[in-house]
Amino acid sequence: MVEPLPDLGQRILREQVAAVHANAPAAYLADSLTALILSLGLFLSTGRWQVLLWLSMHLAMTLRRAYRRYERAPDAAEHPERWARFNARNVLLRSCVWALAPWLCIPPGDELGPWVLLIVMMMGGCAGGALSLAVLKRNIPRFVVPSMGSLTLALAWGGDSAHLFLAAGCLLYMGVMIIFALQHHRLLTASLTMRFEKEALAEQLSQQIAATQRASAEKTRFLAAASHDLRQPLHAIVLFGAVLEKQLQGREEWDHAARLMDAVGALGESLDTLLDISRLDAGEVAPQLQPVALNPLFLALNNVFAAQAAERELQLRLRATPCWVMSDPQLLQRLLSNLVDNALKYTRRGGVVVAARVRGPAVWIDVCDTGIGISDEHLGAIFDEFYQVGNPGRDRALGLGIGLSIVRRLAGLLQHPLQVHSRPGRGSRFRVVLPEVSARASMPPAARPATTLALPRRVLVIDDETAIRQAVAGLLHAHGVAVDAVPGEAEADALLAQAQHGERPVEALLCDVRLADGADGLAAAQRLRARHGTGLHVLLITGETAPQRLAQMRDTGLPVLLKPVAADRLLQALGGWARPGAVQVHTRPGAL
Repeated sequence: MVEPLPDLGQRILREQVAAVHANAPAAYLADSLTALILSLGLFLSTGRWQVLLWLSMHLAMTLRRAYRRYERAPDAAEHPERWARFNARNVLLRSCVWALAPWLCIPPGDELGPWVLLIVMMMGGCAGGALSLAVLKRNIPRFVVPSMGSLTLALAWGGDSAHLFLAAGCLLYMGVMIIFALQHHRLLTASLTMRFEKEALAEQLSQQIAATQRASAEKTRFLAAASHDLRQPLHAIVLFGAVLEKQLQGREEWDHAARLMDAVGALGESLDTLLDISRLDAGEVAPQLQPVALNPLFLALNNVFAAQAAERELQLRLRATPCWVMSDPQLLQRLLSNLVDNALKYTRRGGVVVAARVRGPAVWIDVCDTGIGISDEHLGAIFDEFYQVGNPGRDRALGLGIGLSIVRRLAGLLQHPLQVHSRPGRGSRFRVVLPEVSARASMPPAARPATTLALPRRVLVIDDETAIRQAVAGLLHAHGVAVDAVPGEAEADALLAQAQHGERPVEALLCDVRLADGADGLAAAQRLRARHGTGLHVLLITGETAPQRLAQMRDTGLPVLLKPVAADRLLQALGGWARPGAVQVHTRPGAL
């Protein structure tokens, strides 16, 4: 917990006291030189021994150096009021010594020469002292009034017109000096006040930034932990659902299984979206900028969203373009995918157009729709998390309301300015501005045909959750693969040792990264592979989403799948490792 800042008035007083004591050595020196010059002049002109007496008193005050007590005090900064009073007493005492000069150093009589010298020196000393002592307001009357008031009274005591005239001038000068010193004090105080207020605002801002960073880190940790815990049962549901789909294929109940898998897929996508938000906020996504051809990118978007547009009876047009831009292809595709998906969700009739055009050194990519539009009052909030226009009932068909917040984060990360123009009832246009690069020939990636996979004949599964072991075993059994499923490393070690001498050795090890009681599945898999031969193929499956942990897994060179793993992806990952006589399985294309 951050300690509260000291009272502003106390901080100002502390600074003022420190400043006046810091100026004290120079002020004492100037004051002493002034007194010495005055004494020399008056002694030569009058020959009065009282001048030497006054000079001795002044030098005694100077040699006393009262300001040294403040410098030696270890706790001076903690008691500013006490030292302010101490300084005010010393200022009053020095001013009283100056107040004695007209009475001790000038002889009675009408000669004005010594008086003029005294007036000039005292006025000069008063001006310099008032400026150096004006930091503390209480010093102003204590320094000016005794010395100048005594001089005025001494002149008026002379009684003649010349002395009275000089007395009036001294009185006027004293008033002007007090006013001037007070103005100077107000300026210095205002400057200190502004300085400390800025420091207080900066401190509050730093506290807010630190609190925001802590909240962001806590949110990231929470989402990572929640993602792992939710992915575990979802992974089992996906695999059990795949088994049901296969068993019910060709039967009336197959439609129910297919709809179940669609719902599970939507849930997995929601988890991935939440994870994307946390990773972007944590600064854990680094763009890899390179020249990107927009035509293949638009073709990929069309392949993804054409069916969705047709289902809603909407037109989706992605205009061919020869433009190349400098961007991260994967992050740019995610950004545009979110914009197209958002446009389709909020368009009831008409359609969505995606087009690119060159404007100077930049390329504009516009995603235009004929949807419900956005009023000006909502434009500033549409990029906030979970904010949706026209969806007060939180219709799940319109998503979670975080697609545009990801768009804003990706646009900022890629440094692609984002512009929005919309009219209620007429539609919206989202524009992304990207730097253009020189055009070059591009070939759209060819779609991979359906492949025939050769699966291992025997697979060992290590997972501490019974439901997941059963789900994986059910899926692989349905495809003719022999499966041994165990909860930990010890059981796996014993089974592998026994299988080495059997007719059907274990060809692949499917291992969860987080096992029971905090056991590290990655380390366990590496130890098992080292003990039982590098011919044992290892596939890691994890619900871990922390970037550091994922990087550690990638550094081992072992393949990794993130939960929930679709059945096709799992089968494809296991394919290609099999020995002669392996199980042949047909599967549709899918990226690993």
